[in-house]
Amino acid sequence: MADIVSKKKRSEMMAGIRGKNTRPELLIRKGLHARGFRFRLHDKKLPGKPDLVLPKYRAVIFVNGCFWHKHDCHLFKWPKTRADFWRTKIEGNVANDLKAAHLLEQKGWRILTIWECALKGKTRLSPDKVIAQAAEWLRSEQPRGIIHGRKLSSK
Repeated sequence: MADIVSKKKRSEMMAGIRGKNTRPELLIRKGLHARGFRFRLHDKKLPGKPDLVLPKYRAVIFVNGCFWHKHDCHLFKWPKTRADFWRTKIEGNVANDLKAAHLLEQKGWRILTIWECALKGKTRLSPDKVIAQAAEWLRSEQPRGIIHGRKLSSK
């Protein structure tokens, strides 16, 4: 199947996709900061360069895009064009996520993953609810946490 936009336009569109400082990430940062949490951003010394690093809580937070990290939700669909390229790219991201999580756990870090679908799309939660869940997890001693959108009811 041919792409519906020109190569130049597709290049412009792809260049506009950010890997950090995304809208969901900024929303989480603003909400946690307002609740008194202090953090570092994108620490290159840690595996996976977590989006937020909270040393006081020995915790890191990843704000993952559902498409880029192959989340099992309505926001992820395999592209129909360049299927081999996308399968390699996305599966590589998933492998990198697993490796980073393993290394972080070995170093004693707790890990929270907030999925894009928690903040966007038809399964989204209120931003306040997502921030509250993240704050609750940070204050807990749970080693792993996941926040994602609501499950869609099957009809």
